[in-house]
Amino acid sequence: MIPLLIYALVSLSVAETNLDILYPKLEHSRTIYVIENGPKLNVTAEQGKVVTRRGGNVTLPCKIQRDQQLPPSNKMRIKWTKLTSDYLREVDVFVAMGYHKRSYGSFHGRVHLQGSSLMDASLVMTDITLDDYGRYKCEVIDGLEDDTVVVSLDLEGVVFPYFPRLGRYNLNFYDAEQACRDQDAVVASFDQLHDAWRGGMDWCNAGWLSDGSVQYPITTPREPCGGKNTVPGIRNYGLRDKDKSHYDVFCFTSFHKGDFYYLIHPSKLTYDEAVRACHKDGAQIAKVGQMFAAWKLNKYDRCDAGWLADASVRYPINHPRRRCSPTEAAVRFNGFPDKKHKLYGVYCYKENI
Repeated sequence: MIPLLIYALVSLSVAETNLDILYPKLEHSRTIYVIENGPKLNVTAEQGKVVTRRGGNVTLPCKIQRDQQLPPSNKMRIKWTKLTSDYLREVDVFVAMGYHKRSYGSFHGRVHLQGSSLMDASLVMTDITLDDYGRYKCEVIDGLEDDTVVVSLDLEGVVFPYFPRLGRYNLNFYDAEQACRDQDAVVASFDQLHDAWRGGMDWCNAGWLSDGSVQYPITTPREPCGGKNTVPGIRNYGLRDKDKSHYDVFCFTSFHKGDFYYLIHPSKLTYDEAVRACHKDGAQIAKVGQMFAAWKLNKYDRCDAGWLADASVRYPINHPRRRCSPTEAAVRFNGFPDKKHKLYGVYCYKENI
């Protein structure tokens, strides 16, 4: 037994000596790396962003690439979720596994898989709402393999600053959400405000955004708005207490299916008379968001000041001219006059059925 052990040690020593002669730079202390095969399941999207409008239909792309060596599977699970603006949670949208399919919440009945092939996990969404805007995650799980991809859904629309009859800086975050909804809009995201700023939006009052931050866009720096020696940009107050902090709000709205119009009436109206006049015409008094959408997206232009649903008086100008916003295209704001003043017309909105 001992001679065999001595022979083995001598053989090992000779082998190491031969290695030293053949590979003089080879170190005796070696690390061995084991390289595993790459992922056997990949999920991809040919578009990172899809743009649509309210009321439209859209397909969020998600394609599966599966290693052919994987055994066939009828238990592949496809799950779509929506990421909240603060990224703190995910909202279930749609789940499919084999013949079992389910949609959730406000997406129920409006979403289904495109299903052009077994490897197509793209999600079809119909009757798009303002709340559908955001980022969506497609997750595919196949046994021990899984992968995800994120797709952004953007809406054509318009951002507008808003404050209620109470005056400026009177809204906490939850009041701001309701204020936008009351005006046929939702609280704008930072990306939407950034796009508006790039389009020339300049507003010196801070407002809530959907992630709970407070910001405002400046294209012409000046002393009351961060200082005249600062650069143009979006001024950021950061995240604020949603209950205790009070600011204005930036709202976002998109195309609407109805008709926005100025009601031709033989006389000027009080606010209550304006509400009744629209109702008599088979419509409702228009909301601020509906005026902004008509102005920005449908190029509506009218030089007549009229009541809106929040008891403000405004008028939309697309073609600047003397006595009607001479320097810029804008929705002109006449404030919140006494509701009993018989000085204005009215803008109405009639939903298409």
